[in-house]
Amino acid sequence: MKKFIAEFKEFISKGDVMSMAVGIIIGGAFTAIVTSLVSDIITPILGFLLAGIDFTGISITVGSEAIMIGNFIQSIITFLLTALVLFMIIKSFNSFNRKKEECEEAPKEEPAEPDENIKLLTEIRDLLKK
Repeated sequence: MKKFIAEFKEFISKGDVMSMAVGIIIGGAFTAIVTSLVSDIITPILGFLLAGIDFTGISITVGSEAIMIGNFIQSIITFLLTALVLFMIIKSFNSFNRKKEECEEAPKEEPAEPDENIKLLTEIRDLLKK
């Protein structure tokens, strides 16, 4: 049992598990941001552009039950908008990282070769030091 507990402690304290936990927590917070962006900004704009079309009222009645097809359609639209927003955020983030890497990897220009007068003066200086 002690070995099991020791292995569990090692597993929990590894950086991978901690990084994953932080990623999940930040992912949850990021989900709230993307959801708010889609539901509070993009969806109302689309509603305005589409003259307030709302799919949530569409339903089919089967016997005494209503099948809410409109809610399903609205969920698909919300999913597609969320996926589009995430795609644009990740695309811009990747573009930013590529530009950053290109700047870091850009070959640094070596200083130009000094002209003959400078070389001669440097040699004279070095000889005078000796």
